Amino acid sequence: MKSNSHDVDARRRTMLRGLAAGGLAGTMAGWNPSAWSAQTVNLPFAGGERDLTSAFPQKGEMLLLRTRPPLLETPFAVFDRGVFTPNDQFFVRWHLADIPTKIDGAAFRLNVHGQIERSLSLSLTDLRTQFEPVELAAVNQCSGNSRGFFDQRVAGAQWGNGAMGNALWTGVRLRDILARAGLKGSAVQARFNGLDAGVLPGTPKFMKSLDIDHARDGEVMIAYAMNGQPLPLLNGFPLRLIVPGWYSTYWVKMLNDIEVLDHPDDNFWMSKAYLIPDTPQANIAPGQTGVKMVPINRMVPRSFATNLTNGQNVAAGKPLTVRGIAFGGDTGVRDVSVSSDGGTTWAATRLGHDHGKYSFRQWETHVMPNAGPLVLKIKATNTAGVVQPDTANWNTGGFMRNVVESIALMAS
Repeated sequence: MKSNSHDVDARRRTMLRGLAAGGLAGTMAGWNPSAWSAQTVNLPFAGGERDLTSAFPQKGEMLLLRTRPPLLETPFAVFDRGVFTPNDQFFVRWHLADIPTKIDGAAFRLNVHGQIERSLSLSLTDLRTQFEPVELAAVNQCSGNSRGFFDQRVAGAQWGNGAMGNALWTGVRLRDILARAGLKGSAVQARFNGLDAGVLPGTPKFMKSLDIDHARDGEVMIAYAMNGQPLPLLNGFPLRLIVPGWYSTYWVKMLNDIEVLDHPDDNFWMSKAYLIPDTPQANIAPGQTGVKMVPINRMVPRSFATNLTNGQNVAAGKPLTVRGIAFGGDTGVRDVSVSSDGGTTWAATRLGHDHGKYSFRQWETHVMPNAGPLVLKIKATNTAGVVQPDTANWNTGGFMRNVVESIALMAS
């Protein structure tokens, strides 16, 4: 994470003017169900037909999984256009259906309470003027990204590979806010709550918690902007928690409440939901029981080719450009390799600019296809030495898929 520099000051001033008191409101105005496209996309697994929609406010064309609460997937071709995923095509995932359709930026407050010396009620203006602004490039990835590829199938949103995105987040360090509040010695965890709620009164509030040392590590932040613009409403306006290197279930949207606890959080979303097997790669056999379960946490490395599609015809005997993106999970990308012989041999690719250890990293290489079928495999290794596995994992939640990706081509 880095602090402001002069080369981004002008852009930030423009963005922050919109966040001034009374100057911005998040709104769902513009909801247009008639904007459904007649076009559909077929993701390569059973039940993978998806409508394309541009009906959601502040959103361009997206793959529709569900309307309420909204689940929108980024069309995969978007990832070939650059390291940073545009705001209007950044994936959307909500758990609870009662989401505010309008938020007044001037009236909004972030409340901090619990095991602290001083309770806080911070406006957006307080956050942008009283704390040092910071920027961080980081991947936000749903825990169930790629769940549709699980074999055997599991319950939950049947995402393709597009429940992820990379943005340059602007905001303040959570550590600085907690320091302003003054942590008591009894502080154990910080719990984060947003403005969404369930339709039924008994629905558990969507709340997530971090151990207090993690919460104040200087990397966890509260963002009010992404890619130089205020957060879209569906991506969490006016504030969302950024937990770099961890799955997006912790990245609480429309964040308005932080409670410092003196005990480990046992709310539903920490103790019952988003649990993974405490095994290598969170992997178990279907039907396996008696496995210790723990809350999902750190991401694992992944890599994808972005300029080619499965089944594509390519020219035989001519150099074929292969490019894509990779990320290291909870640390940076060390290398990305490509195999054109089923994984027997691997060739290194050329990595693009490093935007930080939590960001997407572009890569590129060339292969010379012989006539006939060709299968390319892509794998990343992160800077901690963790390599994508050759065999896909399985668990009942459909979480943490990061198997080596393959693309089948036909050269002629």
